[in-house]
Amino acid sequence: MRMTLHTDYALRMLIYIAARPDGVCTVHDVAEAYHLSRNHLLKVAQTLRALGLIETSRGRTGGIRLARRPEEIGVGALVRATEEEFHLAECMQSGGRPCAISPACRLKGMLHEALAAFLAVLDKYTLADIVQNRGGLGRLLGIDMAA
Repeated sequence: MRMTLHTDYALRMLIYIAARPDGVCTVHDVAEAYHLSRNHLLKVAQTLRALGLIETSRGRTGGIRLARRPEEIGVGALVRATEEEFHLAECMQSGGRPCAISPACRLKGMLHEALAAFLAVLDKYTLADIVQNRGGLGRLLGIDMAA
């Protein structure tokens, strides 16, 4: 399985916010730190806001911040919420082309099992687990850890 860029960027944005000592930043800050498109990150921020994971405020002192504690943001739940589909093979898609060996094939069941295992591992972790090394992340992302 390959996650979409939207999910990847959502994880990166949450990591950046959680790594900041003050917990407040702008989409521009995240875009610069990761060298990503600000426009793409604006869409990601909208998704995260709609999911209740970040809060946004406008104005001179505005920005984005976590709406929940990092311990309350599950990685598996985020991936499920931001991914549009989990079809590892065409036969797993509703309305996909029929496969000649479908009635006798065991691969589909194995892929379902593999996907369940993938998500089960992610379910064991939260954003807090990802940012346990805030100092190292901050240095790599150019965050002033003294702020």
